[in-house]
Amino acid sequence: MIRRQTEGRSLHPQAWAFLLGLLCLLGSPGGVRAGPNEIELRGVITHENHETYVEVPFTVPEDTERLTVTFEYDRANRTVIDLGIRDPNGFRGWSGGNRSTFTLASSDATSAYIPGTLPTGEWRLILGVPNIRKGVEASWRATVQLDPKGAPSTGSAFHTGAIRTGPGWYRGDLHTHSGHSDGSCDSLSGRRVPCPVFRTLEAARSAGLDFIALTEHNSTSVHPELRALQAYYDTLLVLPGREITTFQGHANVFGVTSALPFQLGSPRAPGLDAVLDAVEAEGGLLSINHPGMPSGEACMGCGWVAPIPDCSRIGAVEIANGGGLRMTGSAEGPLSGLPFWESLLDRGCRVTGIAGSDNHDPDAKGGGQSPVGRPATVVYAPELSQPAILEGLRRGRVFVDLGAPTGASVDLTIASGKVRAGMGESLRVRGGSPLRLTATVPGLRDGIVEFVTGGNGKPPTRTPAPIRGLPEVTAELRPAPGLKWVRADVRSPDGRLLLIGNPVYLQN
Repeated sequence: MIRRQTEGRSLHPQAWAFLLGLLCLLGSPGGVRAGPNEIELRGVITHENHETYVEVPFTVPEDTERLTVTFEYDRANRTVIDLGIRDPNGFRGWSGGNRSTFTLASSDATSAYIPGTLPTGEWRLILGVPNIRKGVEASWRATVQLDPKGAPSTGSAFHTGAIRTGPGWYRGDLHTHSGHSDGSCDSLSGRRVPCPVFRTLEAARSAGLDFIALTEHNSTSVHPELRALQAYYDTLLVLPGREITTFQGHANVFGVTSALPFQLGSPRAPGLDAVLDAVEAEGGLLSINHPGMPSGEACMGCGWVAPIPDCSRIGAVEIANGGGLRMTGSAEGPLSGLPFWESLLDRGCRVTGIAGSDNHDPDAKGGGQSPVGRPATVVYAPELSQPAILEGLRRGRVFVDLGAPTGASVDLTIASGKVRAGMGESLRVRGGSPLRLTATVPGLRDGIVEFVTGGNGKPPTRTPAPIRGLPEVTAELRPAPGLKWVRADVRSPDGRLLLIGNPVYLQN
């Protein structure tokens, strides 16, 4: 039987079995509370446990949204412990010796485990012991992390840690769909079918992306599959995503796997604040999608018409959408999200401009479909991980790539005297002193940098400056009263918009 360590000595196996049963009968919480949302379970196995199963009880409190188990044990002398779990109602999964950690939630679960609600009451960690030699004692330790509903989840990421370390620009697609909503592609025989998830991830890998979000309409059903596929696509960061589709507009949410309200205008979500409350409680980020699209029979609910009581709660705006680009041929056409974004910037809202392909078919080559990764959102982050990319989006050192040459990028720094600020940062303007603008544009030999300014109650002003083979383009700006923001865009020699930078915010 299992033996519990006590002051360097072990209880007799029969005594420990009796105490374990007694604790269960008395409704023991199971394990030691190592923190407000954490239970620690410890024990020792001996040869008496050889080819047996040991069930270790612990209690899951009410309103738990996610449960994550991390398990370790002494593997010396070819000792093997397999792992599984059951809830008060029955079996929830078995990974044997293949995993040392797993997670379960209503929205998703690690492969080999069953997603679903987490019932309150006594759960049991199942330890299978296919081998432990005579005379051997092997200690084990399990940590059970319990994330309550409405709290940021430690297990929402499909990959813990970093896919790649080191700071740099990371390229991704933040708007795609698979057969878990309305994505479709051709089957092997040529029939139109709901497109498998791996096809979108494979397209992202082929496009050289660093990260991708599958954003199915209101649904979380794709998350267990993504969690499994992330292990294979270990050079590509897969972000949890969702497209909140309402009659008043669409919005993407990143970093959240639990259920979210989407019935905007109903008692479940009377206004946008109800949706934002749920997103922020989970530590997620919300981006308004394709706000320049029509809203009506041509595209039901596509354009954004919902009131925004507090724009500081909006994390981002999709300023370029692949479907719109394909239909109009330009990010500045009638379906552009730029005017909507700039109107928020003029209000003093610090909202990051991003993009997404809105791809519904990874095989599509034309028509209204844009390929995965076109357009791309490029984020400067200290590493390629979910927390770093989300924080990078919040900070706003981000640019949108509409089809620039490979390796091209844009960054902006503004100096007022000895004080400097970069994309996403604020700069205090001192009187009427001129500002020194520096756009860094590696990977571009020609074309035009366009310094765009706004916020003074007038249409944005665009000041062009040729690149002429230099990695930096500079200009001087005398700030007009009321000026709130400056950004740097890049155009091709024939005037086609290639890169859209995010603003430096000015404070008077």
